[in-house]
Amino acid sequence: MTPLQPLAVLAEQKSAEVTDWPNRIGWIVGLLLFIALVYWLMRQGWKWRGTLQGDLPPLPDAPTEQGPVKLELSGRYHGSTSAGQWLDRIVAHGLGTRSRVELTLTDAGLTAVRPGASDFFVPAEALREARLDKGIAGKVLTEGGLLIVTWAHGDKLIDSGFRADHAAEQAEWVTAINNMIDTKITTEGTAR
Repeated sequence: MTPLQPLAVLAEQKSAEVTDWPNRIGWIVGLLLFIALVYWLMRQGWKWRGTLQGDLPPLPDAPTEQGPVKLELSGRYHGSTSAGQWLDRIVAHGLGTRSRVELTLTDAGLTAVRPGASDFFVPAEALREARLDKGIAGKVLTEGGLLIVTWAHGDKLIDSGFRADHAAEQAEWVTAINNMIDTKITTEGTAR
C-alpha cells in the first residue's frame, strides 16, 4: 500500500450532507407550534381563573375628596392573592396584572394608580393589615422585600403585593397602615 492510496480512498468517499433542510424546517415549525400551544393554554387558564373569580364584586371607585396625603410611594405592583395563600392569584378586575404603581395613603384609604393597567382603591375601613413578606404569586424576594397589604373586598380577604423603588420606605408604610387600622378599631370601640 502506497501513501497515496488512502488519499484516493478518501476522495472516493462522499461526505454527508451538511444540512437536511426539510427535516430541520419541520422540527423548527413543530417546536414553534408547540410553544404557541403552551402559550394559548396558559392564556385559557388565565381566562378560566378570571371566570371562576367572577363572584368578586367590582372594585370601589376612589372618592373625589380623599383628604390630606399621609404617604406616597412609587414602585411595582406584583399582584393580589387570597389572603394567607400566596400562590392563589386573583385575576378578576385586573388585579392579576403586574405593573408600575403609584400608591397614595390618605384618611379615605389606599389608592393604587397603575399606568397600563386598571387603577384600584381600597377604602380605609377595608384595610386589615400591612406587613413585610418575601413572596406573592409570581414574585419571591429576600425576607421583607415586599409590602403586603391585606384588605377585605366583599366576603373575601385579599393580599396585594407591592415593591417600592426604595425598599426602605416599605417599613414606614407598614407602620402607617397598621396605626390607621388600630386607630379605627379604637375609635369604633369607644363609640359603642
